[in-house]
Amino acid sequence: MKQFNLDDTAIILIDHQVGTNTWASTTPIALLQRNVLILARFAAGTNMPVVLTSSQETNVNVQGPLMPELQEALPEAYAARIKRQGVVNAWDDPAFAAACRNTGKKNFVMAGVTTDVCMVGPAISAKEEGFDVQVVCDACGSSNPIAEDMSYRRMEFAGVRLTSTNAMIAELVKNWATPAGAVAFPLLT
Repeated sequence: MKQFNLDDTAIILIDHQVGTNTWASTTPIALLQRNVLILARFAAGTNMPVVLTSSQETNVNVQGPLMPELQEALPEAYAARIKRQGVVNAWDDPAFAAACRNTGKKNFVMAGVTTDVCMVGPAISAKEEGFDVQVVCDACGSSNPIAEDMSYRRMEFAGVRLTSTNAMIAELVKNWATPAGAVAFPLLT
């Protein structure tokens, strides 16, 4: 299994919006948001590139803005976020795909809400384009367990690897007695 490293990996967070997060009943919202923020804060603390995207932020009664904690953790990525106007598969939005490619990284750690609508498409599309993709399952969620299970099956069938937040961070850190370990350890405890 190819290991991801800090120097060849980007974090891609898709549609972690205040409204869409509430649709993810397969992952408790507090756990989902905690894990998204671990990924964001780890990326910020280790200078990993991050791409953020949202869908129809102005639809405040349904989707709304990205989690405000993302703006606090990643002010530059938040300011540069790709605001899609309805494109379901974020990879089909030229600005989003370009932002991901422009990270210069071959490996993508991805998470998104909902898994079955917002995560499957970009993960598979990035994989088909030649990127190595790991989806952080506990920073995702769907409206029901069947949808979640089918999403995981589709992604795995396409060659996307599935992981958890702690496992992904540990894979990137490799050694707790490093500067990256000093960033990660407080986030995970």
